[in-house]
Amino acid sequence: MMRFLLRLVSPRPTFPMDMTDSERRVMQEHVVYWTALRDKGIAIVFGPVLDPKGVWGVAVVETSDEANARALLVNDPVEKAGLGRIEIYPMGPGTIVRK
Repeated sequence: MMRFLLRLVSPRPTFPMDMTDSERRVMQEHVVYWTALRDKGIAIVFGPVLDPKGVWGVAVVETSDEANARALLVNDPVEKAGLGRIEIYPMGPGTIVRK
């Protein structure tokens, strides 16, 4: 299995503080989606990163390859709504996770 870091780049730096009602609904659906992936053991961790330059989201997933990591985005409500963009980075073989 391989691990990938996914970075959700918000549509604007102030996004968490000034989301519209429709954006908030999409983000709530996004959390439900990623919670299900965590419960299935695919997402190791996910959540917001409180970067002073602008909050962004992170997830670390474990899949067989990058194609499967990218396939996770197809049903992500954020991706479907075009609310920001998601970057994918492979993690190195030295990545250690808690058992």
